[in-house]
Amino acid sequence: MRKSNWTPSIVPRDDQTFYLVADDFGRIGRAWRETDIETADLETVIQDLMVGEYSNPIRIAAFNTSERWSEDVSEDVAREIQRRCDLQLTDVPSHLQDFIDRHVGRDQKQLVLRLV
Repeated sequence: MRKSNWTPSIVPRDDQTFYLVADDFGRIGRAWRETDIETADLETVIQDLMVGEYSNPIRIAAFNTSERWSEDVSEDVAREIQRRCDLQLTDVPSHLQDFIDRHVGRDQKQLVLRLV
């Protein structure tokens, strides 16, 4: 039997930016959460964070293999979550408070005032 050295690539081929969340599971450790390529876009990740799909998010990384870059976008995502909560006049969900504090800080939060 012939043996092949070919290995399928795990790198997506689309010219799309993907987002991965590193989660802290306490005593059992930290890991990058598995995700479906179809739901690794920014909006889905933010919505999943808001509804509690991640137990204790610690970092969010974005990457685009077609453009050959990757970046820690934790602060940008934290600011966007804070902005959405401010616009809705709601508190940041308790499961995200540490994430927001870690990446935005308590003193740097921008409040949005509703015009009446």
